[in-house]
Amino acid sequence: MKRLKPLLVVIIILFTAYRSSAQSAFSGLIKAGPDDATKLLNAYAEPLFKGFGTGMNSNWTNTAKTKKLLHFDVRISASAALVPSSDKSFDVTKIGLSNHLGPQDPSQTITPTFAGDKNGTPPTLNIYDDSHRQVGQFQMPTGKLSIIPSPQVQVTIGLPKNTDITVRGIPQINFGSNVGSVSLIGVGLKHDIIQDFAGKTADRIIPFDLAVTLGYARLNMSVPLNVQPDNGAQPANAQQSTDFSNQHFEGHFNSFVAQAIVSKKLIFFTPFLAVGYNTANANVATLGNYPVTTGATLLGQPTYTTYPNPINIKENTVSGVRADIGFQLELAFFRFYASYGASKYQSFSGGFGFGF
Repeated sequence: MKRLKPLLVVIIILFTAYRSSAQSAFSGLIKAGPDDATKLLNAYAEPLFKGFGTGMNSNWTNTAKTKKLLHFDVRISASAALVPSSDKSFDVTKIGLSNHLGPQDPSQTITPTFAGDKNGTPPTLNIYDDSHRQVGQFQMPTGKLSIIPSPQVQVTIGLPKNTDITVRGIPQINFGSNVGSVSLIGVGLKHDIIQDFAGKTADRIIPFDLAVTLGYARLNMSVPLNVQPDNGAQPANAQQSTDFSNQHFEGHFNSFVAQAIVSKKLIFFTPFLAVGYNTANANVATLGNYPVTTGATLLGQPTYTTYPNPINIKENTVSGVRADIGFQLELAFFRFYASYGASKYQSFSGGFGFGF
């Protein structure tokens, strides 16, 4: 447990950063109304979704050599997905917004994504009613993180028939009703192909190890939100709910990777190369009741409509070839790992572990 405490501290710091970012960014975007808010959130958070998928598919193994029966290792590692320049901004007029929403300044339509500029001034969007009267406005959020981190802790155990099983996870950590919770679970398999054909003589007649690997992981996240009616806004009619007490963001991220990996142990240093296919998807939603300014009285007082569960996004965020290169350094019971991954997003991973 002492070894896991630093990782838990990192998880708390990262989750708190994600939570504060989601709170400030998502709360503002919801003011656009369900359809437009979904488009804006999807465009704004795309690097975050892709970064999660890239990180979750990283660092499953750093060698093709499988373990002897019931031998094991425990590793703590982290990955950082690098967001390319093309995913750091988008044009709000190019994502199909309705005529209820438009830039205050038609010459300022480029806004940062989650991974974009933190210090600039994003455009302001005006909100219009059915008669195209302006009834409100909000400013697009700034960027938050240009590198998307993803911590991992996992245990690998040797099984019969030159096979390893890996269990990866973070038990559900509840940070309280004002912060939210996060959890991760995953399972991976690795099988040494060469020993199927060469048996016990494989180490003597073939100068490298070759294996196939599979890995699946699921990350669950819940973040409370607090979206209240605009100043002075009243319900549009008596049917509008005024209970906004259970607002929260839920995210479920799934990832899968299949690769062939080749490695060669050189005393205590093992370089490796892995190539294969990876995929990831995001399922995110804002749950609860949310007030959205949609009109105004004859005297100009804004009125709001309450929308339950206004945003629901299901998207395949990563799909394609993935290649990894790196090494494992073995010193007695200790292991040190580092690797580079090339997929939709580049990523770097590193960590340490122990076992036998």
